[in-house]
Amino acid sequence: MKYQKGFTLIELLVVVAIIGILATFAMPLYSKYQARAKVTAALAEASALKVNFEDVLNQGSDPTLELVGGKATTSNCTMSAAGSASTGAGSIACTILNAPAPVLNKTVTLTRTTADGWVCSTTVPADYSPKGCTASGS
Repeated sequence: MKYQKGFTLIELLVVVAIIGILATFAMPLYSKYQARAKVTAALAEASALKVNFEDVLNQGSDPTLELVGGKATTSNCTMSAAGSASTGAGSIACTILNAPAPVLNKTVTLTRTTADGWVCSTTVPADYSPKGCTASGS
């Protein structure tokens, strides 16, 4: 008597169908996770410049991206920074690059005022906005 070895075609098709169904649910969740991660990375890159920004202000100079040690373009965003030593106000902005469509080319901005300190705002949709950041995007 011969014993069957391996899997039948039907068994293999069932496995492929199950994997396809699981992938259908996983891909949208992964895309949302990836978008949130990009926004968080943009906020981290902008936040990293706050100490140098404060230092430049304390020295009496107007902060610029070059003076605070920022790069114009990183793998996550295009950076900008500007401020006024006379008013103590300024901002650090990061326009998101290389990201899923909902957050691509959106901006995370840290704004410094003498009254409120640093305030985070963003143009990304609220679903992707990091905690503590006010979303103005739709």
